[in-house]
Amino acid sequence: MAEFKNRVFGCVIVKAVNANYNADFTHQPRTLPDGIVYATDKAFKYSVRHYLKNQLGETKVFFYKQLNEKLNPLSLDEKYLQLFGEYPKMKIEKKKKGDTEKEEKEVLNKKVILEKLLQCIDIRLFGATFAGETNISIHGTVQINHGINRFPLNEIYSEQIMSPFRNPGEKESEEKAMTTLGQQSKLREGHYVHHFSVNPQNLKSVCKLADASEGLTIDDIQKLKEGMRCGVTYYDSASKAGTDNELLLWLQLKPESRTVLPVFTELVNVTRENGNVLIDFKRLNPVISGVSDQLELIEVYYNPENTKLNNLPQQTKKYNIITANELV
Repeated sequence: MAEFKNRVFGCVIVKAVNANYNADFTHQPRTLPDGIVYATDKAFKYSVRHYLKNQLGETKVFFYKQLNEKLNPLSLDEKYLQLFGEYPKMKIEKKKKGDTEKEEKEVLNKKVILEKLLQCIDIRLFGATFAGETNISIHGTVQINHGINRFPLNEIYSEQIMSPFRNPGEKESEEKAMTTLGQQSKLREGHYVHHFSVNPQNLKSVCKLADASEGLTIDDIQKLKEGMRCGVTYYDSASKAGTDNELLLWLQLKPESRTVLPVFTELVNVTRENGNVLIDFKRLNPVISGVSDQLELIEVYYNPENTKLNNLPQQTKKYNIITANELV
């Protein structure tokens, strides 16, 4: 397949209305010390992996939770064995201590293991820290930052919910005859901006070590873009209901460009105007204009029915985030 050689900068916006996009371990929306709501990069990456596996039919998605026959999560080694079979081994000659004779010793073939891991699309995209039978670290081509809520308000509310079951641990009392109560917390409205970058060069060195014929491909990039457009919307659950992909901004540099762009997160503002979401790129526009001669293309994917965009460069191509059809 054709190799993808361009570096890319951009951002993804995830909208959450009466939802909890990324809860902490107390089931509250995550907040910074100053009260601003945020989400980890892991939450967004998981939604992309989930989409790649369940919607695009990718069979080799490595870092994705899977259960064994005992309903326990697979370990790293079990996941490798499931995808690729037994670990490859090779024989090496080793001198006996204090002797001139040599003996053969069987060890894991890390080179072949690396080549196998690179067959997984999520590892080619996001990298891997593999600490199973052997240790291998792979620098991902796609780096995604934490998402910060750029909507002015950070209103979190909690509500009690009732379970249809009682607590069997209750002693004989009136409480034992009652069902248990729980609590859930949600964000009234949030628009999380995740900055991201793509650098195909990150795979070059490990591909050479593994004798892999290709690194990041154009097909990988097309699947990444689709996962970034649709992954959060597709991944539906009780807490994430009301959470959707809102926007994808994709700035692709020319293959020879060495330009480095700053993090976009704080250069994007999100407000509401006449019932519509208004996304303003006023602070980002000068940054883009300053490197216009280095850009191969600028694309933005969004829903024009309920989202308005301000201050994007004129050469930006606009697409529907759901259908990927170009907007006139």
